[in-house]
Amino acid sequence: MRRYNQKNPPIVQNNKKHGRKRLIFVIGNDALSYISLYNYLINNIKKQYIKRGMSMNIVVAPDSFKGSLSSVRVGETIKKGFKQVIPSSNVTVYPMADGGEGTIDSLIHSSNGKTYNITVTGSDGDKIDTYYGVLGNESTVIIEVANIVGLKAINNKDPMNSTTYGIGEIILHCIKKNYKKFIIGLGGSSTNDGGLGMLQALGINFADQKGECLSYYAKSIFDIHSVDTKGLVPEIKNCEITVAYDVNNPLCGKEGATYVYGTQKGVKESELATLDKAIQNYAVIIEKEKKDYFQMKKGAGAAGGLGFAFLFLEAELKPGAQLVADIINLDSKISSADWVITGEGKSDYQSIFGKAPIHVAKLAKKNNVKSLLLSGSLGKGIEELYPYFVSCHSIIPRPLTLQEAMDDSELLLFQSSINLSKLINSLS
Repeated sequence: MRRYNQKNPPIVQNNKKHGRKRLIFVIGNDALSYISLYNYLINNIKKQYIKRGMSMNIVVAPDSFKGSLSSVRVGETIKKGFKQVIPSSNVTVYPMADGGEGTIDSLIHSSNGKTYNITVTGSDGDKIDTYYGVLGNESTVIIEVANIVGLKAINNKDPMNSTTYGIGEIILHCIKKNYKKFIIGLGGSSTNDGGLGMLQALGINFADQKGECLSYYAKSIFDIHSVDTKGLVPEIKNCEITVAYDVNNPLCGKEGATYVYGTQKGVKESELATLDKAIQNYAVIIEKEKKDYFQMKKGAGAAGGLGFAFLFLEAELKPGAQLVADIINLDSKISSADWVITGEGKSDYQSIFGKAPIHVAKLAKKNNVKSLLLSGSLGKGIEELYPYFVSCHSIIPRPLTLQEAMDDSELLLFQSSINLSKLINSLS
């Protein structure tokens, strides 16, 4: 009997029937033989498998780095870094979003859909050029609120002279083109009108105590006395509207849209109580017309109350990250992965409240797949994210100003991806 050692490697036999090769190990009973066999398997067979194409499967599912890189670019940059270090790896990019910036890009990329340009009313009442998307199935429209009334689009923070009218205009435009399925991403809005302007664009009229019709600006919220829904475009009742929200606040109260997010949109501290009371009055009038109560539902306060307006239209509200992941079937994609890489512009304790990377990490854990976080920066309370990931990383290698970091974000991300891929390669 031939004992396996370095001078006597395994015998290789060809299987003529199946065209495969098999290894025959003839070993002794002593510990040295088994140790030698173990070393052979680790150092040789693994290398042979990689050469034959049995590559590592890596799923890259990041959110956007707001203000610098879209989720698509983030994903492709990470992929580029990994392919440079591990050429045999199978790296697949699935851009993520939580209903805010990048929702259209994520879903269009994953479904091979298309975007269409359109001119509508912006948050300040002026006409703007924007776009909406249509999924690859050619039957579902995607509208991203941030592209119409986003925070980065406003020139002045005067929330009472802002409007959501343009959102209704896009919906109406698509209805006239016979679209009946809609996905609405609510994150990143600059408005706080409870969806008043959008409902007016769809044909609903609001009047003051004198019976005079009110304008579509948010300041009209203080004068609403009655609502007339007879003019609501009838086709909306046959539409299937799914809304992706990134916060689950109710419409009113201390945890509502105005108190929690109003100051970010220009509402003064001294005006919060008055505005919240006016929006609650608006909600009661609408609920009385609908003969229903929904102002306290999760997501009703998202996007300055747009969530509430969509509930009036009988839309289904879902957490944004979950909705996007379901549409692109991310759970199934992750199930066959060896590693999952995700990230966002800034990760901190707030990330656990519905942000995309945490949802991705939960899917990875469900499938017993290891996940890593690679974000633009790591902030306060990052330790709360540790249970979700093998480790958390920032792309910042040295002290930089915010502008420098944003200007060089793609290069920094690429360099970090190379470092991370070297680590993974050494562990796999």
